[in-house]
Amino acid sequence: MSRIVARPLTRENFAPFGDVIDMGGDNRYPINGGKAMRYHDLATAEAAGPNAKVLISMVRGTPYEMPLKLTMVERHPLGSQAFIPLSPRPFLVVVCHDTEDSPGEPHAFITAPGQGINYRRNLWHGVLTPIGEEQDFLIVDRGGDGSNLEECHFSHPYEIHLP
Repeated sequence: MSRIVARPLTRENFAPFGDVIDMGGDNRYPINGGKAMRYHDLATAEAAGPNAKVLISMVRGTPYEMPLKLTMVERHPLGSQAFIPLSPRPFLVVVCHDTEDSPGEPHAFITAPGQGINYRRNLWHGVLTPIGEEQDFLIVDRGGDGSNLEECHFSHPYEIHLP
């Protein structure tokens, strides 16, 4: 089993895979008479294919046993997928570059409390993985016609460790 240690999630180290969604960055401005600060254009939602539309959903995730035994990753060829935590708790993010239409070696990240992520369309990624206790998330992803889910099962699992 190959061992991978998760590292902190930053805009820079996650850029090849998608967007970090948090209240950082310079694209912000006051609204509502100065009573609120808008953090603008944090991620790009992608929805391609027949009758495509962007969906907003919620999910409650249950944690996995750590270290995580990663046996499978998935991707969504027709749309991006964002997970935004509704509590200030970190979660584990696992992604893989595409190598000749199969996933490469996984990369693992731990979000800072309150950080969310947006997986780019067609990016191999692990399943939603809260750490330690149940956690609720807002999801922004694609709905519409066509198959928008592919799975790949590894012949040998990876073992993902928290730092």
